Amino acid sequence: MNEWINNPMLKNIDPVKLNLIQKAASQVSGKSGKELAPIMMALITSANRQKIQFSEEEISLILEILKEGKSKEEQEQIDKSIQMVMNLIKMNQK
Repeated sequence: MNEWINNPMLKNIDPVKLNLIQKAASQVSGKSGKELAPIMMALITSANRQKIQFSEEEISLILEILKEGKSKEEQEQIDKSIQMVMNLIKMNQK
């Protein structure tokens, strides 16, 4: 667990974004795929309040973190949850 912290992408990431990612990572520890959507929504909401937007690469990294140590079934559930969150975000941006 926590191998993501050594990801080379983190070297140049904004410290505020890294802090949000670390908080999300600690919150997902031991959670099932179904429990991740609210955590992702909270991460995105917190970032938006701080006028922070994550790039596609940063979002991919966050997804890797969420899936770390999870079974294939849980990873699929995470993908579904993330898709739901992304759809909600798109609807709110209209």
